[in-house]
Amino acid sequence: MARLLLSIIVVSGLCAVSSAAVRQYHVVNELKNMTEAQQHCRENYMDLATIRDLQDLETLNATLSSSKMAASVSRVWIGLHMDSWKWSLTNSSFYKPGEMEFRGWSLGQPNNYVGEEFCAAMYNDGTWLDYGCSDNFRPICFDVKGPNETFVFISTYMNWTEAQSYCREHHTDLAIVRNLEENLKVQKLIPTVEFVWIGLFRDGWKWSDGSDSSFRNWKSNEPVGFSEDCVSADFSAGGRWEILKCDVMSAFICYRDVEPVAMRVVKVRLQKSSSSVDLNDPVVMEGLLKQLKQKLKDQGHDDDIKLSWKKQADGKVFHKEEKKSRKKGRDEL
Repeated sequence: MARLLLSIIVVSGLCAVSSAAVRQYHVVNELKNMTEAQQHCRENYMDLATIRDLQDLETLNATLSSSKMAASVSRVWIGLHMDSWKWSLTNSSFYKPGEMEFRGWSLGQPNNYVGEEFCAAMYNDGTWLDYGCSDNFRPICFDVKGPNETFVFISTYMNWTEAQSYCREHHTDLAIVRNLEENLKVQKLIPTVEFVWIGLFRDGWKWSDGSDSSFRNWKSNEPVGFSEDCVSADFSAGGRWEILKCDVMSAFICYRDVEPVAMRVVKVRLQKSSSSVDLNDPVVMEGLLKQLKQKLKDQGHDDDIKLSWKKQADGKVFHKEEKKSRKKGRDEL
């Protein structure tokens, strides 16, 4: 049997099997807001659609084109949305119930006017506005020393990230404003007709499934923010993306990743060491498959590879190979 097994090991190199997950998109023609659509996708598929690259985009477009709903569906939710506002200081022990959600926005704010206003500044009238994090303002730091909590005005202009780093190095963090009383304390430190950085920010655009894909397919005039925080694909405009209010009722697209089934037929030539071995014996064939699968596993292939013998027309797997002979010719006079 040793020579028989050795022959299989040699041929097993031809049986390399590789697979990659195939992304499938599913159009759901039910009108739901973004939160409801996300819940439906997570319960029935994987999540709202994430588009990682042009190939995913082509797959999604083809899915909608082949759908019976293509004529009735133009705008659909995908999984891209704007991250919520949060404080730089994340330690929950600094907040009483409801204080992490305290906001002091000016009328019409935050509006994300240019599409990248992800950091909060306070004006000298005590109201908040969203600004680009690369803008330069002077910050207010938050200082905690034992039971004492104070706000400190910093006279140096810097962008929001620099302000956060400075406050964390020299104090506790950028100013957190948990209630009206603290809002008034910060306001009193602001020079006339000036803005100061406070510790409220958002991370920008996020995918529902947590993917870090930076691929974007915006319409030419998007994203221009105002208060729209969720993204839909408009298939009346070639599938390009636009921002909408998250409570708009719309159809949506879910996705799931499916492992493909790959099948390959390999011809194997075996040499028996004993004429008593019946290669078509089910026990012998099963033993050979187990050893072949172990060899594939040792070569780094997945455990879920399934092997089977392919029967020929007469119901047998193996047939004796006929030796080819050549008759020697004789010269005749």
